[in-house]
Amino acid sequence: MHRNLRLLLIAVVLVPALLLTLYYTHEDFWDKTSQQILSLTKSTSCYSEPLTQNPHKPNIGSFPNDNPLPCTCQVTEPAKQHVPKDELEDLQRRRAEEYRQHQIRTGKQNDVLLLAPSNTPLQYPIRGFRVLPMNKTLIPGLALHAQNRTIYEVSLRVGKGVLSVMDVQEGEDVDGQNERNLTISSTDLEKLNDLLSRVTYTSTVYHIKTEDLAYFSFENHEVIFPIEIRRPSVPVLYDPGRDINSQVTVLVKAFLRYKELRVLIKSIRVNYPNLKIIIADDSHNPEKIDGDNIEHYIMPPAQGWFAGRNLAVSQVTTKYFLWVDDDFLFLNEMRIESFVKIMEAVPELDVVGGEVDGNRFAFKLLYQEGNSDEGGCITRVRATHGPVPGLDGCFFVDGVVNYFMGRTDAVRRVGFDPFLKRVAHTEFFIDGLGGLLVATCEGLRIGHQERKVTGDYNKYRFPPKSDSDQKNNHHFFKNHLKCIKY
Repeated sequence: MHRNLRLLLIAVVLVPALLLTLYYTHEDFWDKTSQQILSLTKSTSCYSEPLTQNPHKPNIGSFPNDNPLPCTCQVTEPAKQHVPKDELEDLQRRRAEEYRQHQIRTGKQNDVLLLAPSNTPLQYPIRGFRVLPMNKTLIPGLALHAQNRTIYEVSLRVGKGVLSVMDVQEGEDVDGQNERNLTISSTDLEKLNDLLSRVTYTSTVYHIKTEDLAYFSFENHEVIFPIEIRRPSVPVLYDPGRDINSQVTVLVKAFLRYKELRVLIKSIRVNYPNLKIIIADDSHNPEKIDGDNIEHYIMPPAQGWFAGRNLAVSQVTTKYFLWVDDDFLFLNEMRIESFVKIMEAVPELDVVGGEVDGNRFAFKLLYQEGNSDEGGCITRVRATHGPVPGLDGCFFVDGVVNYFMGRTDAVRRVGFDPFLKRVAHTEFFIDGLGGLLVATCEGLRIGHQERKVTGDYNKYRFPPKSDSDQKNNHHFFKNHLKCIKY
């Protein structure tokens, strides 16, 4: 009888202790079925999984954004269609390597998904923690909010830097100073949080724009937060001056059509006698263009449409430029100030397009990234993304007609590909997709002179099909495209 009594007393003591142990290691303990509780008692009494493999610890990431599925080319031939077969394999190999380097340069390795766990006692910065490269910086907001424990222990780990606690005093338990893994423990929660308020991060490899992930753990709880590593850039500002002449430059690419060019200049001077005009001219036999505030740049013959645009934009010293063709015509009611008013009202806008002789051509670019092997698919469609808030008659798009105002610094960052000599316009907006905010607006009209057929000009304006084939080959490599459809 005494033996049975001893066993009963042992059971009375051990069973509650075991249940309390399970409760603190499995917060959802009371929601489990009897079978689940039984399985927990078996695993707890015999073997404890490492923390990182605990099946009751939620998997919150980081999850890499997986390689997208191949995109589908509809009613269009593949961009590589005209690449010579004996060159295709080597070209694809070079393209794959360039695309790999592109992903590194654009920070694709930092493009990960993070999940926030529910009911965590850990406090941490979720966004906006930014550090200078290789500079020690306090991590703001770290704290633990937990019930009474005999001892409190937290850990942090990072991948591209080291962690430390500032001003550690004798008796404060910190392990891993100036290492990637840091452990802090204390029997007093207030003292632990004081230590957490002194945790610093220092990146160990110099980089001007990258990201690290910090893993912050307590018992079965773990959170992840990003650390932005940035070298700040210096602002480049344009003085708008006091009038339109110091705000905008008119740009023109000229080729052979000098009669039309002179008509255009005369129409500009009606309302804007002092506005600077920059002309990029690649005619075979250049003619002199006279006039005040005109910069006429002579290029080697037939260098092409985009080479001329690059030259013209490179010489702009004003905040904005207005792009026009050499056979356009300024109308009496046409006001450049209307463009500027829109750009100033929405500083995020980079390009605003108008309408030419009643044609307000604008489009969206439907782009699927595709997978890394085949590349993406892009289709141009006549549509908008929706209205620009606060601006009646303005709509967000991806590309506009060949009459637009551009923000000088933004357009320079994208540039115009000089490989495209004859037929090129949409291609600029393809290169700027995701980097330029573009809108089209009603009421920004310019006229067009009478269209005349000239043999020499049309020979360049309408090139043979071989040029189009070369252009597709170019997009296949440069833009990592599987197909392109206009």
